[in-house]
Amino acid sequence: MSKKKDSPKGNGTTPAGRDGSGAGGAGFVSRRRLIGGAGAAGAAGLVLGAAGGAGGYAASRGATPSALTTVGSTEAMFHGKHQAGITTPLQARGHLVAFDLTPGSGRTEAAALMRRWSAVAARLMAGEPAESGQGHDTGIALDAGPSSLTVTFGFGRTFFARTGLTGHRPPALDPLPRFSSDHLDAARSDGDLWVQIGADDALVAFHALRTLQKEAGSAARVRWQMNGFNRTPGATHRPMTARNLMGQVDGTNNPKPGESDFQERIFVPSGDPAAYAWMEGGSYAVVRRIRMLLDDWEELTVERQEQVIGRRKADGAPLSGGSEDTAMDLDEAGPDGKPVIPANAHARISSPEKNGGAAMLRRPFSYHDGIADDGTPDAGLLFICWQADPFRGFIPVQRKLDRGDALSPFVRHEASGLFAVPGGAASGEYVGQRLLEA
Repeated sequence: MSKKKDSPKGNGTTPAGRDGSGAGGAGFVSRRRLIGGAGAAGAAGLVLGAAGGAGGYAASRGATPSALTTVGSTEAMFHGKHQAGITTPLQARGHLVAFDLTPGSGRTEAAALMRRWSAVAARLMAGEPAESGQGHDTGIALDAGPSSLTVTFGFGRTFFARTGLTGHRPPALDPLPRFSSDHLDAARSDGDLWVQIGADDALVAFHALRTLQKEAGSAARVRWQMNGFNRTPGATHRPMTARNLMGQVDGTNNPKPGESDFQERIFVPSGDPAAYAWMEGGSYAVVRRIRMLLDDWEELTVERQEQVIGRRKADGAPLSGGSEDTAMDLDEAGPDGKPVIPANAHARISSPEKNGGAAMLRRPFSYHDGIADDGTPDAGLLFICWQADPFRGFIPVQRKLDRGDALSPFVRHEASGLFAVPGGAASGEYVGQRLLEA
C-alpha cells in the first residue's frame, strides 16, 4: 500500500513523484523522475498506489522507462521532526552497522562525517544517485525506486568522550545492566556511531550500506555489522502483524501513534537541561542480537508454545480469548483454577499492566547467519526497541523477564547496544548538528 507524505511534524513515506532534475550530474536522471515517461499503456496491468515512481537511469542507458510497483515507489522523508526508521512501517530488508571513530578523529571529524552521511542519506532516500566526494554512484540500485529506504543515525556512550562532549551525554545513555540471559560478544556490541538501514528492496538497502561505509572515509571504521529481514509488503492477503522465526505473531502490544501518550513514551520531549536539549524529538534505541534456539523450540507442541508465549500461534490472540487486538484478561482462570495465561507466559510478564505502564516500540528484523558446526541454525531476532527513556522502557521490562520468563530457555542474548538517536534534521541541517555544534 502506498504511503502518504507526513506533515512537517514527522517522518513518513510518500509516493515518489517529485521532479528529480539536477540530481546526479550530467547523464543521470533521478530514479524517481522517469515515471513521467511511462504512459497509460506502460502502466497497464500494474497495481499503482501513486502516480509517481521511476524506472532507473534510463536516460543514460537508452532503456525505455517503466512505471514502478507500489513497493518501489514509496519514499520516506529524510527531513522532519523525527528521524525516519522509528515509526516507519516494518521494511523487508535491514542492515545494522556500528562504527568507531578512528584514532585522531574527534569532534571536527565527527561533524564532517555526519554532514556527509546526512547529505547522502537524503539523496538515497529520495531515490537519487549517491554522487559525493567519495566517488560516483556504484550502480547497485539501478532501476529501483526509493523502496521506502530509511537511514537512521545514533550515538553510543563512547562517542561523547571521543569528541570532547562528555558534558552533553544524557544520563539515559548510562550502561545497561547485565541480565542472566546475556552471553554478550563485546566485539559485536556498542560502538561510537550506529546506523540503521531499512528498505523494501534488498539491493536498495545494500546500496545504502555500501555508500555509507565508503562515506566514512578515514574518520570511522566498522565495528560490527548485522543483516536482517522481514516479510515483504504485499506477501499476505491483507496487512498483518509480522511473525518472527519462531512462527509467533510479534508486535501486537506495540504502542500506536494514535494513542494519546505515544509521543511521550517514544520521543524525548522538550524541557530537558540545556546540555541535553539536542535530544529533543529524538529517541533511544536498544539493540539486541537475540539468538533463538529453534531446534529446542520446534520440539514443543503448538499447545506448549502457546503456553510459553500466552497467545495463540495461529492469529496472535491472547489465550483468554478474542482476536489479536483483544486485551489480555490476566485474571481469567481455567477449570483447574489456574490462570488461562500462565503466570510465567512471555506476554503476561512483558505486558505494560505488569510493568507499571512501561512500554517501548519494538521494530525488529529477523536474521539468519547460516548453520553452526553443531547443525543448529544461527538465527533469531535483531531486536530494536525505541523509547523516550530506556530506564522507563526496556530496562524494567527486561528485568522482569529475566526473573522468570517461560521463553528464556529458548533464547540467548548475544550482542547489545544502546544509542541516543537525535531528532530529525531540518532542511539545510545534518543529523546531530545541535550536539556537534553546541
